[in-house]
Amino acid sequence: MRPSLLDPLFASVTALPGIGEKLAKLFARLVGREDDARVLDLLFHLPTGNVDRRARPKLCDVKEGMVVTVKVTVDRHRAPPPGRSRAPYLIYASDETGDLVITYFNARKEYVDKLLPVGAVRYVSGTAAMYDGTLQMVHPDRVVDEKGLAALPLIEPVYPLTEGLGANQVRKAVEAALARLPSLPEWQDAAWLRKRKLPAFAEALRTVHRPSELTDVLPQSAGWTRLAYDELLAGQIALRLVRAHLRRPQGRRHAGDGSIRRKIAGALPYSLTLSQHRALDAIIEDLGKPERMLRMLQGDVGSGKTVVALLAAAAVVEAGRQTALMAPTEILARQHLATIAPLAEASGMRVALLTGRERGRPRDALLQALADGEVDLLVGTHAVFQDDVAFRDLGLAIVDEQHRFGVHQRLALARKGEAVDMLVMTATPIPRTLVLTYFGDMDVSELREKPAGRLPIDTRTIPLGRLNEVIEAVGRAIDEGQRVYWVCPLVEESETGDLAAAEQRFADLKKRFGERTGLVHGRMRGSEKDSAMEDFASGRTRLLVATTVIEVGVNVPEATVMVIEHAERFGLAQLHQLRGRIGRGAGKSTCLLLYAALGETAKARLAIMRETEDGFRIAEEDLKLRGEGDILGTRQSGMPGFRIARMEVHGELLAAARDDAALLLDRDPQLASERGRAIRHLLYLFDRDEAVGLIRAG
Repeated sequence: MRPSLLDPLFASVTALPGIGEKLAKLFARLVGREDDARVLDLLFHLPTGNVDRRARPKLCDVKEGMVVTVKVTVDRHRAPPPGRSRAPYLIYASDETGDLVITYFNARKEYVDKLLPVGAVRYVSGTAAMYDGTLQMVHPDRVVDEKGLAALPLIEPVYPLTEGLGANQVRKAVEAALARLPSLPEWQDAAWLRKRKLPAFAEALRTVHRPSELTDVLPQSAGWTRLAYDELLAGQIALRLVRAHLRRPQGRRHAGDGSIRRKIAGALPYSLTLSQHRALDAIIEDLGKPERMLRMLQGDVGSGKTVVALLAAAAVVEAGRQTALMAPTEILARQHLATIAPLAEASGMRVALLTGRERGRPRDALLQALADGEVDLLVGTHAVFQDDVAFRDLGLAIVDEQHRFGVHQRLALARKGEAVDMLVMTATPIPRTLVLTYFGDMDVSELREKPAGRLPIDTRTIPLGRLNEVIEAVGRAIDEGQRVYWVCPLVEESETGDLAAAEQRFADLKKRFGERTGLVHGRMRGSEKDSAMEDFASGRTRLLVATTVIEVGVNVPEATVMVIEHAERFGLAQLHQLRGRIGRGAGKSTCLLLYAALGETAKARLAIMRETEDGFRIAEEDLKLRGEGDILGTRQSGMPGFRIARMEVHGELLAAARDDAALLLDRDPQLASERGRAIRHLLYLFDRDEAVGLIRAG
């Protein structure tokens, strides 16, 4: 049960004065909620800057572009002539040193008369401008009398807005939310707060929303830092509780005798790399322990994660249990199957595929075989953890592209068997701070080397104006028997836009290269995608036009050229993933990054792509350029991205939050102490209440 003290913060924003259903929908969009925006969401909607209204010059000292608050006497009004509604409404005002014209467009006369009555003294605050040699202020932010001036904040926060909501509406709503802040118990260690000179939670919120210094709204400020540390601590406690829950009840020892692994190793056309050996040794050691494994396998593009996953599965199969390998897309699931099937066959392992496409009798037969223990390794998509999928004895769950699945889904898969070990994989190297933040509940293995014999990829940046030259170069590569990917741009994050761009480019290139051109995109039916990929893999088509559906896992060793159109629109990690689709065979590979206009960030991204193929370095650079939420896809995946903490500013607090969480839960695993009960408030405030449920579940 949520502590009742928090009820005012979890109320809908419609509980605040002046916010009805229509405005509530706009506030929900503003704070990024699909359901009702809550009072709490407004408190966590922090300013991005401020307006300094402390300057109070005489009119003769006002400079163009300054934000000023000036004391003036209203001299006269000039309303627009009848029938000319587009003409401005002008108010002429002055002080003893000069004149000011206050300008409104589409203003109602009665409103302006009341706001600025002739002969009255008013304080007018806004940005000054010059027009035809006259000092002007268009639509001032504030117009107040002597009494109103006393209440005018000298430093006013500036908030991110959404269409339909004005700055004053957001400020008023935040003020109303602050008024509902209850007195909460302190969940942070008092000595830590003193050492870091951090305020209480409520005081921190008030300071950031009602700044008295320009620096109060910066992420480095004491108030913001306090809130960020609260969020980091909530995350670390939740991760530890999830880990404790997954490891409880005790695991089962089930690393086998190595007989199947030896057959797979013998069937491999190459030797395992040093980091593959290390990762596998760590996994086998985990499987042999009496507690459950929870390990993340991070591998750079093309570093051979699938083979490590297969060998881990083999160890479990040797012990008489089953494994599930879950991928986020059907293309990736089928790609894993293509890699695994010949090796599994050589070792006698029985492998099956389950995606949303398997239906009717074939699906029923597969589910029966799975329940009877006639399938050793099930490869599939989200379909794997549907209710009617039952294993005879699931021992290991492998989740690929982990960050696209939330904790709920991980727990759902773990519940498919008794004491299921968990191996999660990602082909997107994740910066160390983010591993601690999001996956602090896991042990981590890294695959850094590529298999022997891989050549470096020649990466070049080319302006789109030279498109025809690129098409000619692609033609020469195709004539030489090479295979080419042509990736079309992200168009304002719109799938329809991506599709239109891909189909248009496909039509253009097909005119030039005929039947040697193929197309694959996310809106195709699964069978069409498979067919397009199969045509490309077999060489029936030589040029594959694609959207980012090929980003992860697609493996065609004969592909040696990658053209990425509008490369400036892609994130670094995505560019790295796409480039990783080539350079997988013995031939020399080339990646051409085509760009239109380049901003500073895009220029930096493309420069890094030219400099390095090290995915771990690219991930760190991507974090600096983009922020943690975008890198992990948390904006789309439903994983909890940070609302307050900024890793580039607050990352150094992570280690302290981790240590504090560990110490707290070692001493008080049920959060039953005075501090533990206060911590429960913290978990609810930062939407980690799922973790509170895990305590109760024992």
